Amino acid sequence: MAASKVYLAIVCLGIFAVMALSNAIVPVLPAFAGQSAWQGAIYAAYFFGAFVSTLPGGMLADRQGTAPVIRAGLLITVATGVLLFFATSPVVVIVLRGCEGIGAGLFVAAALSYINSRSDHTRMSGYYMAMLNLGLVLGLIVAGWFAVRFAEPVFGIGIFTLFALVAFAGSAVTGNSLVSTVRMRDTAIVSAFVRDNLWLWYSAVVLVGITGVVSSLYPKFSGEAPDTLGLWIAGMSIATIVTVLVVSRIPLPPVPVIRWSAIFMAGGVLLAYVSPLGFIVLGALAGVVMIAQMVFLAGVPDHQGLLMGLFSTASYLGMAILPFVAGVVADTGGFLAAFVVTAILGGTVVVTTGWCGRQPPHPAE
Repeated sequence: MAASKVYLAIVCLGIFAVMALSNAIVPVLPAFAGQSAWQGAIYAAYFFGAFVSTLPGGMLADRQGTAPVIRAGLLITVATGVLLFFATSPVVVIVLRGCEGIGAGLFVAAALSYINSRSDHTRMSGYYMAMLNLGLVLGLIVAGWFAVRFAEPVFGIGIFTLFALVAFAGSAVTGNSLVSTVRMRDTAIVSAFVRDNLWLWYSAVVLVGITGVVSSLYPKFSGEAPDTLGLWIAGMSIATIVTVLVVSRIPLPPVPVIRWSAIFMAGGVLLAYVSPLGFIVLGALAGVVMIAQMVFLAGVPDHQGLLMGLFSTASYLGMAILPFVAGVVADTGGFLAAFVVTAILGGTVVVTTGWCGRQPPHPAE
């Protein structure tokens, strides 16, 4: 039991460091590129890398155990963080962000598999998501603060690379024995589940991607200083922390929760166009959505690596595609068009959620 708690603490520290490092570049994007499309590409490259690696990472976690995959993800995160600290060319930054995303994808898929395979998965998913979003918050605030106070945009990257190094060292010390390998059984079950619930993957693409769109547009859209931007965008993650801790303790029906959250998220996008308060609305709803999606997915207990890989892949696909598309729309049609198009995409989730879907074959606890 004590060993399990230690490993859970390492996983939570790891997701904190990975997410903080991913967000440390957001408030200083203008220092790396001048145009919205380039900034969107830098932001999205990370999520494209994660999109590529999460499904293989989840499958490896099922076959080899989650510990070695978690360790590999942290090692890649540390290596790319060091290189990003010295990078200056936008093209090089894009490539390194993609590699950093690969490490994050491996870590996230294996970590989610570990969390969602536990008997107390609903409560633990709340803690995990809270640490994830705490990392996002501090990544923004710390990086923005250092950029303004010391006129150095990469200090935040360096700080959170050190946190990732500590998590990697902890994962190396614990070894592989704490997390057992799951033997794949009855793949027809998971195949049918994936096929019959395409709406779930679509909801992850769009609703998670929406948060990335608003975060990537705001640096140029608002024209505010990095520290102010960091605080505004951090408000989204703070709201998520609150909702995941609350919702993870309340039994809620996942499908209606996702559908109603999509309605309000579309409104939150439009609110963000006129006020930073939109970040609070979007963050709170994103937390509700993620817990609901994980509860739904926990119904197939023997294949959590694969399912969490698919879930993370869909989420990262949204973060990779939507911010880049929104940046192109903003450059060609203006920021209002970018926000409106994003809100419309959120509305499509309302229509598709639950369409031709089936509940998991084994109800989640």
